[in-house]
Amino acid sequence: MGEIIKVGMADLKVGRAPDTLTTLGLGSCIGLTLYDPVTKIGGLVHYMLPDSTKLKNNTNIAKFGDTGIRELLRQVITLGANQRRLVSKIAGGACMFEMTGLSSVGHVGERNAEAAKTILRELRIPLIAEDTGLNYGRTVELSCATGDFLIKSVGKGSKII
Repeated sequence: MGEIIKVGMADLKVGRAPDTLTTLGLGSCIGLTLYDPVTKIGGLVHYMLPDSTKLKNNTNIAKFGDTGIRELLRQVITLGANQRRLVSKIAGGACMFEMTGLSSVGHVGERNAEAAKTILRELRIPLIAEDTGLNYGRTVELSCATGDFLIKSVGKGSKII
């Protein structure tokens, strides 16, 4: 039995088989995994906002998609993953608030999901599965042994992507 490695909000962690990486309560946040199926090394970042460039001194790199995904990549490679073999999966990006008008706050989930896709394209890492959008929270688990990304939602059951 591997370790269950908990990833907090605005946090990232890496592990290898048989570890499982998990994060709770993804609303508009994104849980993004990087996984090397050969070395069975995986990583999970739980980021809250798409873009750190709006801030002058970003001390928490895991809080933002642009910096968090790159740091996750650095850490899985340091652990022994091969960037050319990495695949990614994402979950979250829900619209958690009913919005009126054109407030961008309501679309942060959508922007978070878009940021993941843009950065993965830049890094040439294929996004092979996603469970994003809609209006409910998700708890996710990445099995480093299999690469399965388990998504659990209250009242929606569980699924593996």
